[in-house]
Amino acid sequence: MNKSFYHYMMKYRDGRKTDSMTQLATKIYEDYSFPKQSSDYDEISSYLELSGLLLTMAIFDEAWDYYVTEA
Repeated sequence: MNKSFYHYMMKYRDGRKTDSMTQLATKIYEDYSFPKQSSDYDEISSYLELSGLLLTMAIFDEAWDYYVTEA
């Protein structure tokens, strides 16, 4: 994992799509307090749980699996 989770997720930003990965990427992008340099699962998942950005953590878990596999 050479890049942070934030930077990985930015490839999913697309104003024309409405899938869950795109929605997560957009919410992360719009949240100025998101830990942009982090690659730590616990730090990011705790932040997302406490921030209320997500209705369900399942989409984060899916995104994290992609991140670990692809990044």
